Amino acid sequence: MSFLRQYRLGVVCLAFSLLLLIGSVGMAAGLPDFTKLVEDNSAAVVNISTKQKVALHHPRIKGFEMPEIPEDSPLNDLFRHFFSEPNGDDSEEGERGYDSRSLGSGFIISKDGYLLTNHHVADGADEILVRLSDRREFVARVVGSDKRSDIALLKIDADDLPVVKVGRSADLKVGEWVLAIGSPFGFDHSVTQGIVSAKGRSLPSDSYVPFIQTDVAINPGNSGGPLFDLDGNVVGVNSQIYSRTGGFMGLSFAIPIEMAMDVAEQLKSKGHVTRGWLGVLIQDVTRELAESFGMETPHGALVAKVLDGSPAEKSGIRVGDIITAFDGKRINNSSVLPPLVGATPVGHQVDLEVIREGKTIHMPFAIGELPTEEQLQLTSSAEQDTSRDSRIGLTVADLTAEQRKKLEIEGGRGVLVESVKEGPAYRAGIRQGDVLLMINNAEIKDVTGFDKLVAELPDDATVPVLVQRRSGPLFLALKLADK
Repeated sequence: MSFLRQYRLGVVCLAFSLLLLIGSVGMAAGLPDFTKLVEDNSAAVVNISTKQKVALHHPRIKGFEMPEIPEDSPLNDLFRHFFSEPNGDDSEEGERGYDSRSLGSGFIISKDGYLLTNHHVADGADEILVRLSDRREFVARVVGSDKRSDIALLKIDADDLPVVKVGRSADLKVGEWVLAIGSPFGFDHSVTQGIVSAKGRSLPSDSYVPFIQTDVAINPGNSGGPLFDLDGNVVGVNSQIYSRTGGFMGLSFAIPIEMAMDVAEQLKSKGHVTRGWLGVLIQDVTRELAESFGMETPHGALVAKVLDGSPAEKSGIRVGDIITAFDGKRINNSSVLPPLVGATPVGHQVDLEVIREGKTIHMPFAIGELPTEEQLQLTSSAEQDTSRDSRIGLTVADLTAEQRKKLEIEGGRGVLVESVKEGPAYRAGIRQGDVLLMINNAEIKDVTGFDKLVAELPDDATVPVLVQRRSGPLFLALKLADK
C-alpha cells in the first residue's frame, strides 16, 4: 500500500471517529440533568416506617395436660409452645404477639406538617414514624385515609417545613421524562428516573384511579413517594408495580396528583371521601359485540347490569345500553368511565350519550354517591327443574325460586346452562353454570321462551347474549355461522 493511500485511509478513519464522538456528545447533551431537581426537592421527601402489633392465638386442647418430660429434652420447647399458656395463666386461649414493621415514603405538602403517602403504607399501623432528610423524627397521626384511591393524609407537629410544588398530571405527555424519590428497601432518598409510558391506566383492583404508567424503577419502600416532572413539580404519587417476582419489572403506576390532592382536601375537611356513582356494571365493547349491536366501530361502555335502587335505575338506563359519552367526553373504553364518574360531584347533572337498539339518544343524569360497600356475590346451584337441547349447542334448565334468590336474579327471568357442547355457544364463551338472561336484546323468561328465541335467530347472525356469572353479568357475542 502506497504512502498516499495509507494517508487517505487514516484521514477517513479519523473523520469517522470524530463523527462518532460528536454524535455521542450530542446524545449526552440531549439527556436531562436531574441534579438541580433532586437538590431542590429531596428535603420535602420523607421516610415512613410503621409498627403494627400482630397477635398470635394458641388455642389449648381441652383435656390434654402438659406431659412431664426432662428439662433437657429437645421436645420440651415444642410441647410448651402448644400446651403452655404464654402469659402463665389458666385461660382457655393464650395470646402472643410480635411487632410487624414496614417501610414507605411520603412528601410534605404544607409547611405546618401535612404530608401524603399511600393508604396501604399507613393502614392498620399502631405507630407511624416520619423521618426527614435532616434526620429529625416525628410520630405522625392519620388525619384520614382512603382505600379506593390508596391515599392517606398524615400530620406531624412541626413548622416551617420544606414543601413540594404541586403540578398537573393532565399536562404530562407520553414519553416525557419523570423522576421518583423514595426509600426502596429502606435506602433513604434514592432517586430513579424514566419516562411516562401511558396515561389513564385502569387496574382491576382500582377502577376509580386513572393511573400514570411509567418505567421508573419502583420497589418496596417507594410507595407513597412523589413522582416529579422535569420542572420539579409533583405530578403523581407512586403507588404500585406490576411484577411476577415482587421486584421492579418496568411497569410502575402512580396516582395523579390532582386526585391525590382532592382526596387530601376531603379527608382534611370532612374526614372521608365522596365519589360520584352511576350504579351500573360495565364491560368493553369488542369487535364481535359491536357487530352484534349494529355498531360500525367498537367503543363505549356496555351496561351489563343496572343495580337496584341506583341512580342508573332511576334515570332509565337499561341493560344493553352502550354509554359512548359522559358529559361531552367520549368513552372509547369502559375503563375510562369510572374515573370520570368518580371525579364528578355528587348531585351534579350530566349528559349521557347512549346507543340503544341502534339509535343514539341523550339522557340527563343526576350523579349519585358511591356507597361505602359495593359487593356483588353470586353463587351457583347444581339443581335444575327441566332441560332441553338447543340448536346452538346448549342444554338449559329453568331456575327454581331458591336459585333465583341465591343468584339475585329478579323478575322471573333466566335459564341455567346445564351443559355445553361444541358449537356456536361454546365458541362464544358460554360455559356450564352460566345463567342466560338475554339473547338478541330479548329477555329470556324460561326454557320454552329460550327455545323460541333461539329458533327465530337468523342463520348468519351475530347477536349479543347476556350471561350471569359469579363475577357478575357479562355480554358475549354469539355467532351462529362457523366463519
